[in-house]
Amino acid sequence: MTALLTDTATFDAIGTTAAVVVTDPSRLGEAERLLRAELAALDLACSRFRPDSEIRRVEAASGASVVVSPLLGACLDAALRAAELTDGLVDPTVGGCLDGLGYDRDLPTVTDGPARRVPAPGWWRLGWDPRSRRLVVPRGIRVDLGSTGKAHAADRAAALIHAHTEVGVLVNLGGDLAMAGPVPPGGWRVRVGEDHAVDDPQDPVVTIHSGGLATSGTTRRRWRRDGAVHHHIVDPRTGMSTAELWRTVTVAAATCLDANIAATAALVVGADAPDWLAAAGLPARLVGTDGDVRHVGGWV
Repeated sequence: MTALLTDTATFDAIGTTAAVVVTDPSRLGEAERLLRAELAALDLACSRFRPDSEIRRVEAASGASVVVSPLLGACLDAALRAAELTDGLVDPTVGGCLDGLGYDRDLPTVTDGPARRVPAPGWWRLGWDPRSRRLVVPRGIRVDLGSTGKAHAADRAAALIHAHTEVGVLVNLGGDLAMAGPVPPGGWRVRVGEDHAVDDPQDPVVTIHSGGLATSGTTRRRWRRDGAVHHHIVDPRTGMSTAELWRTVTVAAATCLDANIAATAALVVGADAPDWLAAAGLPARLVGTDGDVRHVGGWV
């Protein structure tokens, strides 16, 4: 998704494309600096691919209780909220599943080789006390906070930038959009497409005034392993990439985090995703692998 404004700062971060737009172009430089700092802190706290990240150090403690930073704690809260709301369809213990499928490093460096397919251990096995910020990751479990962590970061960054600049702001992290402060006249207009890094005039345009918007899909972050093509949306119950029934699912919700949770879960749900989203009362746009577009929950 891309915002239809010219005064946008765009850069690569956390394995995706980050962008920020503000209603006062004179504050764009400050907004970009704040967003870069937030994403650098997120990467150091949550990256699956950095041996020095905080979550990797907790895993290395092999079941010992570790006090974690407020940022990692907030990302854990977001991930466990996702697991609880979706009955485990979005599960932060899929890190080992992704590693087994070969996605254990930055995507451009993934190579072919054998694949290991095992279900996720289960989010309930993480010992997390939010009051003391103590986390226990049992030996052998690999935590993946990428999806919910990115969406939470979009919400957090938008609020932070607005607090510092006192202008309206829209943050886009790889298709996860959050906004804060006053909106431009007529609202934020964004294109909804399959590639968040491309402004395709053929993509439909929507207008948003509050809350968050998130797109999850299976067309990017793909790799070959053990003679098969895999993608990064994993069904925790099987440890495998989800069946490719939908190319993308875009959801609007009260926050970017909630939109991301629903969009990701819908890909795991599969054929029943339209009914699942409609029952949740969430406006959504689903694009099938055949290009067929479905609108549910009041999406117009």
